Amino acid sequence: MELLRKWLGHPEDIYNLLRFKMGGYRTVMPRMDTDSLGCGLRTCYRYLNQTSRSFAAVIQALDGELRHAVCIFYLVLRALDTVEDDMSIPLDVKVPMLHEFHSHLYQPDWKYTESKEKDRQVLEDFPTISMEFRNLSKVYQDVISDICHKMGVGMAEFLEKKVDSQHEWDKYCHYVAGLVGIGLSRLFSASELEDSIVGQDTDLANSMGLFLQKTNIIRDYLEDQMEGREFWPREVWSRYAKKLSDLAKPENIDGAVQCLNELITNALHHVPDVLTYLSRLKNQSVFNFCAIPQVMAIATLAACYNNQQVFRGVVKIRKGQAVTLMMDATNIQAVKAIMYQYVEEIYQKIPSTDPSSNKTQQVISSIRAVSLPGSPMASRHHYSPIYLSCAMLLAALSWQYLSTLSKATEEYVQAGEN
Repeated sequence: MELLRKWLGHPEDIYNLLRFKMGGYRTVMPRMDTDSLGCGLRTCYRYLNQTSRSFAAVIQALDGELRHAVCIFYLVLRALDTVEDDMSIPLDVKVPMLHEFHSHLYQPDWKYTESKEKDRQVLEDFPTISMEFRNLSKVYQDVISDICHKMGVGMAEFLEKKVDSQHEWDKYCHYVAGLVGIGLSRLFSASELEDSIVGQDTDLANSMGLFLQKTNIIRDYLEDQMEGREFWPREVWSRYAKKLSDLAKPENIDGAVQCLNELITNALHHVPDVLTYLSRLKNQSVFNFCAIPQVMAIATLAACYNNQQVFRGVVKIRKGQAVTLMMDATNIQAVKAIMYQYVEEIYQKIPSTDPSSNKTQQVISSIRAVSLPGSPMASRHHYSPIYLSCAMLLAALSWQYLSTLSKATEEYVQAGEN
């Protein structure tokens, strides 16, 4: 009955989960026909689905040859990331591997069979991935190889180096996510589905990646602590605790939340760039691909802001909420309205005593200036009494069915959770 009580408080989730499952997801993630693909590409898409179901769905919705280029780009970076994550590889072996990894794209027989990581198949069968890489047009190969090289160098730099300053936080996020945004943008332009400016404006593309990566780092504080990883910048957290792990102690919760709010304020500075970037996109499949993770991120930051639960467990947006965002974020006006809605939610939670309150208010003002508060999308969660009554009745009659349904849709909404 807990699920029923949860959904009675959000009746729109019921409607949108049903709408999503009954075909609505095809508007943003149409099914891909793999029967016409060669054996190597079919294998690559199988690896894509095995390593990330959520990314697989949005990648396979891309138009034309861009779809294959992004699929291979993802698998190459997944293989690189698997090397970086594998703690069984000694540093004196790992560092040169990361530096040289891009060169293996042109070595038909290269593979690595000693990894212990869960995604090791992308290293063990790297010859299939590299073969399909070499089958891509040279313009795509050049982008993928260049980004792989730069990311490998960046990963090696931070293997034994902690993130100290906010500048280094930006630099780390650039290596692991900003470069992905830059690479994708160059692929979009190379496909001619988007104008050349999309691939040329690396600052905006970098902001797209930084906003997503910072959101993940902020939300995953406790998980990273349990795994022995530290990505919050020392320059910020050292003002609130002697050790980063101390923020999880109950006696430090007030300072921990203030530190959290400061980092969220930092991340929000990327939102105007995100909106400018999205406003330049012309192709619908590319827009959906780019916009969905961004609206998931702003919703996640709104859920995390001033929330002690970040230091006690997991903070996630509701599945119905994620589905609504996926189905709504199909044009720039809708995305602006979504961003506006969630920064207003943050604004209403700003504590007057928070050390970052003035900065948070200022960045929200800058986001308001580039958003459209008058858009109809801004009021999309205002439901009539008749609708609410019907939705509550539906919940009472079908909550058990929807419990099963929510599991079935999880692969489509994990982009908002990961």
